[in-house]
Amino acid sequence: MVDEILSQNEIDALLSALTSGEMDAEELKKDEKEKVRVYDFKRALRFSKDQIRGITRIHENYSRLLTTFFSAHLRTYVNISVASVDQVPYEEFIRSIPNMTVLNVYSVEPLEGRILMEVNPNIAYSLLDRLLGGKGNSVTKVDNLTEIETMLMSQLFEKAVTNLQEAWASLEEIHPLLEDFEVNPQFLQLVSPNETVVVVSLNTEIGEESGMINICIPHIVLEPIIPKLSVHYWMQTESKKRDPEAYKNISRNVEKAKIEAKAILGDTTITINEFLHLNKNDIISLNQSLDQPLTLAVNEQPKFYVQPGEYKNKVSVQILEEIKGGN
Repeated sequence: MVDEILSQNEIDALLSALTSGEMDAEELKKDEKEKVRVYDFKRALRFSKDQIRGITRIHENYSRLLTTFFSAHLRTYVNISVASVDQVPYEEFIRSIPNMTVLNVYSVEPLEGRILMEVNPNIAYSLLDRLLGGKGNSVTKVDNLTEIETMLMSQLFEKAVTNLQEAWASLEEIHPLLEDFEVNPQFLQLVSPNETVVVVSLNTEIGEESGMINICIPHIVLEPIIPKLSVHYWMQTESKKRDPEAYKNISRNVEKAKIEAKAILGDTTITINEFLHLNKNDIISLNQSLDQPLTLAVNEQPKFYVQPGEYKNKVSVQILEEIKGGN
């Protein structure tokens, strides 16, 4: 028998139902006597809620790092966030994923065991399509990956291990290494079927495609560092103080960084046919009126409205107004 603790909202809803007559108190007592919860020993909970929250914090940071990594490499919209963190038997996790999917197996020395990253097929092929110059469309054909596709995909996830290392750095210094790349989960047996694993599900969006990335962490991997997953460990960790000298050096270097500033006189569009027939003395009209201010762009971003003029015998511009909403 396991006791349940009701939240304040549940208590209020129960009292309201009793008051309105929607629920009978005698029937509630009868139901309570007959209420028995079955305990499944195959689903032994080996991690406390506090420890699960610690794992969640690590992977929230990991999802942000992975978002930045994929955005930079694929040059498209990517959004990754933690959807859920659960502890289940390994057998249940294997049954829950598709028969054909993308599986990356990482060793995480000095910790024992290996962790598994399962990438949903539509996400995996969206990644591959972007790597090959496409729009990020997904084609589910994981059962017949070519050697080139396998190499490109494994290289991408091999590069991504630095993000996993950085996310875990606050807890443990690990050295992740991609050891295996597989498409059939039946060929993988990381631990025994009844072994408890933590499954971190990451909701992933790449362009218009969406799916899940699941990270399976066996208990054997986390066992040596379980005490560090507690909130007390996180609270005891001293916050780093800013080094005034380092701050000064960084600020000085940033101030010396060069940026490109250019005044845009105007632009226009012409057809290929008009371009091919351009001759000497032809005039191309710009879309810029003479009585309107010019735009000053800094690193290709519009920043100010300016007017042209001359300063010390050089063509110059005078700033009139800042462009609101500029980056």
